[in-house]
Amino acid sequence: MLIELRGVSRTYRMGSISVPALSDVDLDVEAGEYLAITGPSGSGKSTLMNILGCLDQPTAGRFVLDGQDVSQLGDAQLSRVRNALVGFVFQTFNLLPRASALANVEAPLIYAGVRRRTRRERALEALGRVGLGDRVQHRPSEMSGGERQRVAIARALVNRPSLILADEPTGNLDSGTGQEIMRMLEELHREGQTVLLVTHDRQMAECAPRRIALRDGHIESGDGA
Repeated sequence: MLIELRGVSRTYRMGSISVPALSDVDLDVEAGEYLAITGPSGSGKSTLMNILGCLDQPTAGRFVLDGQDVSQLGDAQLSRVRNALVGFVFQTFNLLPRASALANVEAPLIYAGVRRRTRRERALEALGRVGLGDRVQHRPSEMSGGERQRVAIARALVNRPSLILADEPTGNLDSGTGQEIMRMLEELHREGQTVLLVTHDRQMAECAPRRIALRDGHIESGDGA
């Protein structure tokens, strides 16, 4: 089992008020699954994504990622786990604007302490995998939205993570380019990559073989644990 959530809750403090974002969530995800997490604004899906991506910690409950209980890890430990096990694809691409595609994809490997020659080889391999082998020296401003998102996917893949978390990956793209990115995520899944898609778009969610819907911090429908 790649992901195990048991009784996971997350509450935020706003002054003297406690605001529950997730409440007693159970969820299992096998390695190699493609799961879509849907829900309206305020349903808790972004909070769940942040916990699954080791960007935040639950207030209560247990989260095991790839056999490691990460529920109580400190920020530095979470950062190391995140860099080693999770690749992120964001709606806004989150690329370094003045860096080439190659430098953007190399960035996680620098943090991981990978040697320069190996970094270059793996970044070129990842860019080739997403069809950008001829655009490696282009900056984000010289690329289309779809190309930028493909750079982001290559960056997510370069550390060979256990999990790809895609947060509204087509939100800034036209429909045709969005479908291209969804096909790429489906191809990664067919190759054995675990993919979690977070989206408010039910049509996009239909691309995933397994779906869950959140509402008011609970799993409302779908196959949870």
